[in-house]
Parts: sequence; structure tokens; C-alpha cells
Amino acid sequence: MADSSFDIVSKVERQEVDNALNQTAKEISQRYDFKGVGASISWSGDKILMEANSEDRVKAILDVFQSKLIKRGISLKSLDAGEPQLSGKEYKIFASIEEGISQDNAKKVAKIVRDEGPKGIKAQVQGDELRVSSKSRDDLQTVIALLKGKDFDFAVQFVNYR
Repeated sequence: MADSSFDIVSKVERQEVDNALNQTAKEISQRYDFKGVGASISWSGDKILMEANSEDRVKAILDVFQSKLIKRGISLKSLDAGEPQLSGKEYKIFASIEEGISQDNAKKVAKIVRDEGPKGIKAQVQGDELRVSSKSRDDLQTVIALLKGKDFDFAVQFVNYR
């Protein structure tokens, strides 16, 4: 019998981020406390740009955007937002969406799987994801439960379970 396996990835669906951004822009245009403060949120290349005329307002835009991401099922661990910066008379926040598991983080996860998981589990780093395989599907379920219980500083999803 062939080994069963699954992949541990850190991916974000760009369309969901785009939907959250559009919902945020709509709410900003309609809310009374954002009237006349030059509040906006938009894509700027691969980054998300939030602008307003005060530091509090630009932080409020970030807060609205984060709540929209949560509603769409996107982990805030994948959002890397900078500090508000003064640019002329505007305050700006640049945020980026982090995807993929770095080599160091993949090695940490693999070590946890080997040390705390059931015997006979194999974990291999493949680019920006991690493949976990075993002869027993029950062992794989145990590893998924183990990793869901851990608090990583990056978002993880489990895909290609077979």
C-alpha cells in the first residue's frame, strides 16, 4: 500500500483579499467618520496602500480592512502591515500579503512533526511548502491536530490530503 500524505502550505486567495479591499473601500466611502479626511485604500502594485489625513484615521482604515479579512476567512498572520508614515500632509500605511513558508519555518514545523508526532512520519521541505507522509492515515490526522494546536507566526493550511 502506498504512503498517504498531505501538504502544509501558507497561501492566501488573492480574490478574497481583493473582495475584502473592495468592501473596505465601500465602507470608507459611506461611513460618517471618514467623510472629508481623504481616506482611501487601494492596491499599489503587490502592496495595499491606505491613506488618510490623520494617523488615527489611517489606523481605523487598517482596522476595518482587518475585520473584512477575518470575515472572509483570511488569517491576519498573512497580513504584514507597516507603521503609519507621514508623507506630505497624508499618513500612509503599506501592507503586504505574505505567502509561502520560509525554509526556516518549514524546518521548524518538520522538527515539531518528527519530535512530537507519531513514529514513522516523514516530513520533506518542497519549495515553499512541506509534505508530510506516513503509511497510516490516522497518524496524519494526529499530525494535523498537533499542528492546529500550535501557534505559528505564519498562517498554515493543510491541502492535498490523500
